[in-house]
Amino acid sequence: MAITAPHAPVRRRRARRWGGTEMRTALLFLLPASIGLIAFYLLPAVRGVYYSFTNYQVLTPPEWVGTANFERMLADPLFWNALGVTALYVLMNIGVQTVVALALAVLLHRITRSTLIRGMALLPYFVANVIVALVWYFMLDFQIGIVNVALGWVGLDAVAFFGESALALPTIAMINVWRHMGYTALLIFAGLQVISPQVYEAAQLDGASEWRTFRSITLPLLRPVLAMVLVVTVTGSFQVFDTVSVTTNGGPVNATRVLNLYIYDLAFGQLNFGYASALAIALFLLLAVITFVQIKLMRAGESDEN
Repeated sequence: MAITAPHAPVRRRRARRWGGTEMRTALLFLLPASIGLIAFYLLPAVRGVYYSFTNYQVLTPPEWVGTANFERMLADPLFWNALGVTALYVLMNIGVQTVVALALAVLLHRITRSTLIRGMALLPYFVANVIVALVWYFMLDFQIGIVNVALGWVGLDAVAFFGESALALPTIAMINVWRHMGYTALLIFAGLQVISPQVYEAAQLDGASEWRTFRSITLPLLRPVLAMVLVVTVTGSFQVFDTVSVTTNGGPVNATRVLNLYIYDLAFGQLNFGYASALAIALFLLLAVITFVQIKLMRAGESDEN
């Protein structure tokens, strides 16, 4: 007797049943995260866009003012000062952090295979920003900070790292470089792992020096990873807030008043949520443009490896 295969419509019904069950299970697991995303990200973002076109003082209902907040922003000297301070911070932070992280990643890749040593480079990143800021704030204190005490031991004068306009912003930038360089180095290190060892072997056979190998092989092949790293670090640097809030709170004389601190002061200090929302939208659009330009200029989706 011949054995007949199950009828095709029966198989399709079973596939639909099992597929529907799996889909419902997947949606059930995604539901908590989706609720959090909608409640804490999507809805506040939509309300922020609405408030940016209103005069909203919390205690009174929002009053529609159209583009008045954005017009005020263009004529606000404090906004332009905060934007300039933020841009200067980003240049200092990203410039030093990228170079140091790249050097650290190359050293970890070429010199050591120890997982412990590689993991130690990431330790500062696991410490909360506020804790890092507090520790460095006390270490660099003008009177009792251990750094100034050490300077006194060698006969040098104490330095007001957070009290001088010329030093406050670079000091904050270096604190954040110290905290984030391990994470940035880890991202670059992951890119180094992808580069084929045969490329370096061919360079050695051709007699290329370490510097020539790094300049002509490592850097071009790391371009997609470096583009991604720069997008992440630049976006994060423009949103600096907690380190400044803990150490200088925008001083001295607005020398460290970054844009996020100005937005926070407008919203929660002056209760001007309408204007603060307009500045937040402007910051979002600025970051979107910067990210787009970075990706285009660095050709992030292309690789030089054949």
